[in-house]
Amino acid sequence: MRQSNLLIPTLREVPAEADLKSHQLLLKAGFIRQLASGVYNFLPLGKRVLRKVENIVREEMDRAGAQEIQMPALQPAELWQATGRWETMGNELMRLKDRHERDFALGATHEEVVTALVRDEVNSYKKLPFTLYQIQAKYRDEKRPRFGLLRGREFLMKDAYSFHEDFDSLDETYEVLFNAYKRIFERCGLNFRAVIADSGAMGGKDTHEFMVLSEVGEDTIAYSDESEYAANVEMAPVVANYSKSDTAELPLEKVETPNVKTMQEVADYLGHSLQEGMKAIMFKVDEEFVMVVTRGDHEVNDVKLKNLYDADIVELATEEETKQVVGAGFGSLGPINVPDSVDVIADQAVEYLVNATCGANEDGHHFKNVNPNRDFQVKQYADVRFILEGDPSPDGNGTIKFAQGIEVGHVFKLGTKYADALNASFLNKEGRAEKYIMGCYGIGVSRTLAAIVEQYHDESGIVWPKKLAPFEAHLINLNVKKDDQVELADQLYNKLLDAGIDVLYDDRNERAGVKFNDSDLIGVPYRIVVGKRANEGYIEFKHRETGDQEDIHIDEIVSKLKELY
Repeated sequence: MRQSNLLIPTLREVPAEADLKSHQLLLKAGFIRQLASGVYNFLPLGKRVLRKVENIVREEMDRAGAQEIQMPALQPAELWQATGRWETMGNELMRLKDRHERDFALGATHEEVVTALVRDEVNSYKKLPFTLYQIQAKYRDEKRPRFGLLRGREFLMKDAYSFHEDFDSLDETYEVLFNAYKRIFERCGLNFRAVIADSGAMGGKDTHEFMVLSEVGEDTIAYSDESEYAANVEMAPVVANYSKSDTAELPLEKVETPNVKTMQEVADYLGHSLQEGMKAIMFKVDEEFVMVVTRGDHEVNDVKLKNLYDADIVELATEEETKQVVGAGFGSLGPINVPDSVDVIADQAVEYLVNATCGANEDGHHFKNVNPNRDFQVKQYADVRFILEGDPSPDGNGTIKFAQGIEVGHVFKLGTKYADALNASFLNKEGRAEKYIMGCYGIGVSRTLAAIVEQYHDESGIVWPKKLAPFEAHLINLNVKKDDQVELADQLYNKLLDAGIDVLYDDRNERAGVKFNDSDLIGVPYRIVVGKRANEGYIEFKHRETGDQEDIHIDEIVSKLKELY
């Protein structure tokens, strides 16, 4: 491809709206352009890389036995209403009406559509198991679209769905696709971890996220420093290795704490450590009030609370709601004298406290010398806090450390959640109707492209892995006004094309510095420069990643590139 004819609108300055390196570089190098907030055009270079990521995904999905289909992005509301996700997806679901005032959604995902399809087309166990997949744009009305391709309102996704007659079959396919995902991200050259995760609005219990390690990742990974254990911080269980002090229990005492609300303020005012205080927070769990109590230095994990109750919606109660229920606002809440209508759930660590402090459910007052089971009762002690760095690893090997990660893939065991909602069944060996057992497997294709740039760049631009670069080689003619350079560059361009090498030919009438800067910015792995030694048949060959360069004869260039690829 001749660069003079190719749409590559490179920029000299970093766009003001771009915070992350991937966003900056993809804009500067002319791979993408923003159309609206969270919505991007993929220009020729971006589309070339996107296609290569798609091809890797497609090859591994086909290898795993999945079948590619195409489903509509426009979906009738009735399907989403049947599963309850018309409500639970909230404002993220893009909704619209047709001319007849019928409700539709733009596909954020396709569980409902694929389940309805299989329900109507497959009715026998003899067809099971099978996996269907597609690569298609998805739509989510993100509250804060940002970070370029990492959080958009329209994005390219590979979503797959497997159908089974029993859980053993689901487990087998889950393992096959789990390994396919590992191969996909390995082929993309990414440093990643597969971590235990939460299924969120997707449903299901067993689920893993594939996280690309990056300092700019929005997700925190808790991992062991001595084993392969890794989990999203929301899902990492806490090992209850607490011990109880043998200090004598003191009488309960109410004290005034004027204008003291935060745990640190309470600790400072009453002269104790954060670990000796109890933190109480009021939640609404499927519209029922629940007070959650943790140690003062711990934070409530609402995902664990949601899973404890198997709830659809967990949200913080407002201060006004809290006052109506217990008579006090934030900063003075505690588990003593809580109305019977409110469940009290306490983290495991709370049971081991002796002579602790907590809010008195009276503004400006706290209790001292609070002892669980003597001064208050809880409905259940459970693991409802976030794991911390330095905590024991849940697998018993080593201690927990944190890293940031970018989610690029997610695999779920859905069970019968969608089959139940949409009445999707098949006839088993005995001729009885049974509901399909399902798995779901997603990869953010455009998100993966951005994650690759986050791991593969330097101060000059992008450094694409060889298998994903928009071109295999970048041929540069330094001076289009010199006949010997033009002749050799044209000859070499045709020679490379004839050899099946995908080459970008910079034939523009630009200064050498501009061409070199653009080449580094675009990030093609190998640069071939036709310059002052053109009349001798020699060119300069440079590795983008290492910066190593050498002069070689044009007769050697094809074999050199073939060897490198």
